Amino acid sequence: MAQVNPQFAQIGEQFVQHFYNTFDTNRMGLTQLYTNDSMLTFEGEAFQGQQKIMEKLNNLKFSKIAHKLTKVDCQPNPFNNGVMIFVTGDLKVDEDDNVLKFAEVFHLVPHGGSFIIINDMFRLNIG
Repeated sequence: MAQVNPQFAQIGEQFVQHFYNTFDTNRMGLTQLYTNDSMLTFEGEAFQGQQKIMEKLNNLKFSKIAHKLTKVDCQPNPFNNGVMIFVTGDLKVDEDDNVLKFAEVFHLVPHGGSFIIINDMFRLNIG
């Protein structure tokens, strides 16, 4: 049986707090979390590699965003000692009073004593 990281829940919780705080305050700070092997699927559109992912995130059509997380579920991945994370929450953009529901999935893998995002899938929950 493969080895499971016993701290997977703590790793996942700390990661999402860091990710969304950085996303909301300094989106360029997310660059180090992705590599050229990373993939983002954003509303059904796929982006491969750090440069294309960051271009997508930096070209989103809002200047200000605030995420509020409602649930964070984590599972260990015994095949690569990684962590799978499923997030649901609310977000508000710019000065709009409308709250949007979202879901996001991350697959983290160990990299140089830390973790990087190898897969990221984001979807608004509309309809």
